[in-house]
Amino acid sequence: MRTFIAIELPKEIKLELAKLQEYLKQSGADVKWVAPENIHLTLKFLGERDDKKIKEIELIAEEIAKNHAGFEISLSSLGTFPGTNYPRVVWIGITQGAEQTEKIAAELEERIAKIGIPKEERGFSAHITIGRVKSNLNKEKLIQELSSTQLMAGKNLKFKAGQITLFKSTLTPRGPIYEILKTANLTNS
Repeated sequence: MRTFIAIELPKEIKLELAKLQEYLKQSGADVKWVAPENIHLTLKFLGERDDKKIKEIELIAEEIAKNHAGFEISLSSLGTFPGTNYPRVVWIGITQGAEQTEKIAAELEERIAKIGIPKEERGFSAHITIGRVKSNLNKEKLIQELSSTQLMAGKNLKFKAGQITLFKSTLTPRGPIYEILKTANLTNS
C-alpha cells in the first residue's frame, strides 16, 4: 500500500486554506488543487510498503512521538517550488514550529532508513502543499496572484501539533483518498 507520515491540520485551518485556494483559482491557471480535506504537512513519503514494513513504521512513529512534546505551528508565507518564475508546486510555509517539524522529519528519515527504506535525496523543507501546477496555462497570472497575496491577511493561522499520523493513500481518478493507519501522540498533547 502507498503510505506517508504527516501532521494533520485542524479543520478550521483547512477551511482557511480552501478559501486561499478559491482566491488563487481566479487566475485560471492549470493547477490541480489539493482537496481541502487532504491538506497536511508531510514528514516522510514512504511509497508502496507491505504490511510487515507498515508494522515496523508504526513502531518507529510511536517511539519518535514519545520523544517530542506537542508544539505550535504558525503558517506564514505562500511560495512555489522550484521558484517563483517556474512554479510547479504551490505551498504554504511555516515559521513557528519549523525547527521541531524538521527534527521529527530527520529522526523519521534516519530510523526508517535503518529498516531498508531509502532516504530522500532532497533535504526536508517544512511546507504544506496546496496545489500542483500542470501546465503553463495562465502561469503569469498565477505568479501575479501569488506575489500579491498576503497569506490570509489579518488571520492568525496557527495550531498545536499533537500527533504524527501514518496514512494510506489510495489513488483514484478523482484524486487520492487518505485513510489513517496509525496515530502517534506527541508527549504533553
